[in-house]
Amino acid sequence: MANLKEIRDRIKSVKNTRKITEAMRLVAAAKVRRAQEQVLRSRPFADRLARILENLQSRMRFEDGSSPLMEQRDVETVTLVSVTGDRGLCGGYNANIIKRTEQRFAELTGKGFKVKLVLIGNKAIGYFTKRDYHVQASFSGLEQVPTADEANSISTDVLAEFIGAGTDRVELIFTKFINLVSCKPVVQTLLPLDPQDIADPEDEIFRLTTKDGRLTVEPGAGPANTEPKIASDIVFEQTPDQLLNALLPLYLQNQMLRSLQESAASELASRMTAMNNASDNAKELAKTLTLDYNKARQAAITQEILEVAGGAAAVG
Repeated sequence: MANLKEIRDRIKSVKNTRKITEAMRLVAAAKVRRAQEQVLRSRPFADRLARILENLQSRMRFEDGSSPLMEQRDVETVTLVSVTGDRGLCGGYNANIIKRTEQRFAELTGKGFKVKLVLIGNKAIGYFTKRDYHVQASFSGLEQVPTADEANSISTDVLAEFIGAGTDRVELIFTKFINLVSCKPVVQTLLPLDPQDIADPEDEIFRLTTKDGRLTVEPGAGPANTEPKIASDIVFEQTPDQLLNALLPLYLQNQMLRSLQESAASELASRMTAMNNASDNAKELAKTLTLDYNKARQAAITQEILEVAGGAAAVG
């Protein structure tokens, strides 16, 4: 039977660990509410922007414009933007994104494309820089609640690379927040803003329909955008090029911000779930150790009684 002191020390250690994991769970729960609220607050703007682009598409042909964001090229180089966290202790959140990025990297290289990586978060940076991957740029130390300035910094870097012909296609890999217990890695095409044959089957390519405030893959799958349409008698003084060059970079920045927000909410939800499971496991382990301690203590007392009784019998 294990030493009583060792069991007591282990019980104390498990209980202290449970206090830490419970505190981390409460902190993550408080932050995930803020992240959820931020996502909800950004949806009206995303809906309005999608409605404006939809109305413009109905009033003029996008083909009339020559925006560099919609330029069609023969794809030779693809940039993957991978969004992870700076910290761990959040279940499989980081591992799932890294695995999805590796899968997409292998798919593209297997088809003969050159692939570059833009990494967001220390976990992705640490993993891919230690391996034989072409890392184009990296970003870390972002705020727990993503800001428009951070999204603008990343989208500007990606946009410059695309406009400068350094890459022919940009795909974003991030974790979509579904609810507090569910999230999944997804691939979304950022540039160019038009489908191409090499898209992933689950790729969320640019669409002008929305579902619950988000642009969706399947046209008409969700409820119609409730934002008002542009009146039919409005005359646009600007050319299609001017309108697209003003709106599409804003759309690109908004998509980047939304992905960062979704990822932040997913990370916090995963951390909250992981810490809740850790707390429950610590509680069960403490119960088991307490039972072992009581058994060991009872066995020790019984042994002492037998020794005393045996000694008394020998003296008698």
